[in-house]
Amino acid sequence: MSENKKQTITFDIKKTREDEIHEIITSVYNALLEKGYNPINQLVGYIMSEDPTYITNHNNARGLIRKFDREELMKVLVKNYLNIK
Repeated sequence: MSENKKQTITFDIKKTREDEIHEIITSVYNALLEKGYNPINQLVGYIMSEDPTYITNHNNARGLIRKFDREELMKVLVKNYLNIK
């Protein structure tokens, strides 16, 4: 390859969004754990009902999780559970 040619870098917004969801769910999980809650039960309760009171305000966890609707959260969780790319 000549020095003048530049490689094309691709950007996958879907993967970036999934990465953001992963980071936020991890942060929310940790905030719930720090406050003494069972994070799995609380996250399931939130996803099933979309009631924000399942999520603590500690470390802005409630505000973070509300960036995504529950359908989007479920899609990412199921894809990751099944290890689908």
